[in-house]
Amino acid sequence: MKILTTIDSLRAEIASWRKAGERIAFVPTMGNLHQGHLRLVEVAKQHAERVIVSIFVNPMQFGANEDLDSYPRTLDDDCQALQQLQTDAVFTPTPELIYPRGLSEQTFVEVPKLGDHHCGASRPGHFRGVSTVVCKLFNLVQPDIACFGQKDYQQLAIIRQMVEDLSFPIKIIGVPTERAADGLALSSRNGYLSAEQRAQAPVMQQVLQQVATRIKTTDADFRSIETAAKAQLKAAGFQPDYLTISDRSSLLPAEHRQQPLVILAAAWLGKTKLLDNLEV
Repeated sequence: MKILTTIDSLRAEIASWRKAGERIAFVPTMGNLHQGHLRLVEVAKQHAERVIVSIFVNPMQFGANEDLDSYPRTLDDDCQALQQLQTDAVFTPTPELIYPRGLSEQTFVEVPKLGDHHCGASRPGHFRGVSTVVCKLFNLVQPDIACFGQKDYQQLAIIRQMVEDLSFPIKIIGVPTERAADGLALSSRNGYLSAEQRAQAPVMQQVLQQVATRIKTTDADFRSIETAAKAQLKAAGFQPDYLTISDRSSLLPAEHRQQPLVILAAAWLGKTKLLDNLEV
């Protein structure tokens, strides 16, 4: 496995794969890899001869009071795990390499509407940072395929829209959420949870399952179902950011059971923000 730290070395490696006629799959990450990330790599290997993973903690997607400085960085362990999966290359750029003129003067990419709600409402500028760095990484790697986890449902929708709008010749593959045995969606931020909070965290998925059951078995108004579910989360010690029964395409609050639905939720448990979703 090659560890690439410069744009020139990355492009040279990509060029050699292209010359050999090999398809390239890409998995962009912020590191601190868990089984969810590794599953993305396994899926990528099913679709291409070469797999490259990027590890870059992207400062553009963090707000002023968010956890950029404390975000876990475990590069050696990450590379060891990727080596065991026989990943072909890892790209580990610095912020100075990705944003040589700094964040304030960086050209940015912003997908309209899809990023206005849910996490976009509570984290202004977050999805601009995500779409900008993914767009730049796509341009650098020029993959045929890119794999993203469905846990970050809104992010996946935004990236799909960006690829369509900007005519990237890249197939986006959404990979189902990897979960712990008790149902908690795997996340790098789960490491912030205390033992007590970790034991309580699976309640979020349990509440989403109950919401799905109410959608399927009752005629209750969606907004009343959401209100009751948020009350459940509060009673369990969470501070909900949002819990919305949404249309899968627009991600706007849904009104009718006939349309494809997704329940999107985010809530604080102590100082840790947990995300989850459930398609209905």
